[in-house]
Amino acid sequence: MLKTEKTNQQTISFKAEAEAFLKAHPDLVKVEMLLPRFCGSLMGKWLPANMLTKLADGAVRLPRSTAALDIWGDDVPAVGIALEKGDPDGVCMPVPGTLCMVPWASEPTAQVLVTMKDLVTGEDCGYDTRGTLARMQQRFSQKGLTPVVATELEFYLIDGETTATGHPQGPMVPGLGERLTGSQVYNMDIIAAFEPVLAEIYQACQIQNIPAETTISEFGPGQFEMNLLHVPSALEAADHCMLFKRVVRNVARKHGLDATFMAKPYAHSAGNGFHIHMSVQDEEGTNIFGGDSDVEANLPLRHAIGGLLKHMRECQILYAPHANSYRRFQPESYAPTTPCWGYDHRAVAIRVPTAKGAAARLEHRVAGADANPYLVIASLLAGALTGFDEAIDPGEPVETLEDVAANKPLTPIWQEAIASFGTSEWAEALFGQDFHVCYTHAREAEERIVSAAITDFECRTYLRMV
Repeated sequence: MLKTEKTNQQTISFKAEAEAFLKAHPDLVKVEMLLPRFCGSLMGKWLPANMLTKLADGAVRLPRSTAALDIWGDDVPAVGIALEKGDPDGVCMPVPGTLCMVPWASEPTAQVLVTMKDLVTGEDCGYDTRGTLARMQQRFSQKGLTPVVATELEFYLIDGETTATGHPQGPMVPGLGERLTGSQVYNMDIIAAFEPVLAEIYQACQIQNIPAETTISEFGPGQFEMNLLHVPSALEAADHCMLFKRVVRNVARKHGLDATFMAKPYAHSAGNGFHIHMSVQDEEGTNIFGGDSDVEANLPLRHAIGGLLKHMRECQILYAPHANSYRRFQPESYAPTTPCWGYDHRAVAIRVPTAKGAAARLEHRVAGADANPYLVIASLLAGALTGFDEAIDPGEPVETLEDVAANKPLTPIWQEAIASFGTSEWAEALFGQDFHVCYTHAREAEERIVSAAITDFECRTYLRMV
């Protein structure tokens, strides 16, 4: 297998990391190799501990189509990278710095993120989601810029048992013997009641070097939000986010609960959002968004917002990838419905918490928690770069809900979002043809399956009434 100079450096770096890790954990039994894919949970395989150092040599492979499996874990023939091409292998290369222990495992187990590389060239596969973000981050580096990114994820703790119709149930409140059903926003008693679960989530994050910070109870029954600290790397921020979701699910199950990042699990409760805070540093480490006024964004910040707003509709399928995602976009629900921006305004798509000094940043509020963090953050970098290059003005900030509603809305229709991305020359140029084509076909295939399904609600409504 041919390797690029960068791949060789990563191999040397990870080998040293793996050898030190094995010395520190001599009782290690297995390693979970984790590959991000287009949608859903991480894919991968278990390796015996003695395979860890060989991982960096390209000794472990998976079919290249693994990265593009659908939400059900099936190949998507329309994507054209599975049996249509003989289902060739790709090489799984470890990501230095992501090797850590799995605290919820029943025996000594480690985990490590991997990216999918081409078997011959050693380059990232064009549709590998982490590689997609890596290429976008490289564009920033070429300009002498570093994105600084922090994420906020909302999720629901739910009962381990669903209803007879498969719907989620609010969890039983520990010690009270009653089920959560109503709003609980900022309720400290609710946080205290679920402290054993939340505390173990924090502990697991510490073990896995995920910088979890504050926790609040949100509007929905059993809904919480956890913030992850900012890091000067879009890739690390996305890694933290992806691994954090895995922590939450597994710790919840240890406590007899489950967790969901579904965008809208309850029809009449708040959806789960995924908010990203971003600033940009120059080569001297100065935040280029930092102006002199807290109520007036400087030109770099305005241009970044302008680029994001201009291409927001084209990227909506990255923020809202699934059918359920579009149930979250409802007026006055804290989920943005139009591409607009404002200062410290939570009904807008892009909020500016502060425009002054080192803390100046934008907050992107469109994505749901069901979205792939690598792709969402890649779209932010793409939009900001376009804004810088074209000096795009974002227009006036909004101040009222009437101002928000005055903008042309984001689409509430899944099919329209897929088509907008699929026909976008801008998206193809920024994300690369391989990813653009594969992701579009994958979304189209999922939409066809979902649209063909006849729901229980349809049968109850129409079976004997028409």
